[in-house]
Amino acid sequence: MSLEAAAHERASILLVDDMEDNLIALEAVLGSLNEPLVRARSGEEAMKALLRQRFALVLLDVRMPGMDGFETAANIKRLDQTKDVPIIFLTGADDDSGYAFRGYATGAADYLTKPFDPWVLRAKVTVFLDLYRKNRQLERLHGQLGRRLAELEEEFTADHPPDLDRLHARIRELRRLFPGKHPT
Repeated sequence: MSLEAAAHERASILLVDDMEDNLIALEAVLGSLNEPLVRARSGEEAMKALLRQRFALVLLDVRMPGMDGFETAANIKRLDQTKDVPIIFLTGADDDSGYAFRGYATGAADYLTKPFDPWVLRAKVTVFLDLYRKNRQLERLHGQLGRRLAELEEEFTADHPPDLDRLHARIRELRRLFPGKHPT
């Protein structure tokens, strides 16, 4: 996948709330981002969704029956495959003031009270989507670099002397992967 294509990669957002009206409101606010929005009506549904697919971000209601938002977040952060997914907690303005502290202590990246400003939520989500794409791009570059370095190592450990022209060509390829200033 080219770097340009990677930059436009779709980044799914998991919306977790037991209230249908809240899910509809989140979809209305975030729909213009043109990213897949996946609903979960409980912490249990959220965990199943997170194990089925990769998400750029989770928007998580604090108060839900059964597994509440804090317990859901703790479970997300406990699993290797989901521990790095950022969580934005959403809660009612009349909720306990200690909820924000608990949210951050559980591993939340941010915390917003309802009713939230749609522009602020969209801006925060956009930042996390950009970070997700940049991290995915770094993962791909890391993999390409690892493969290319292994190829170079093979050249140097072969039974015959390395072909200097071929090595120079490979170094130029690496420089194209990582544009910028390079020592000469």
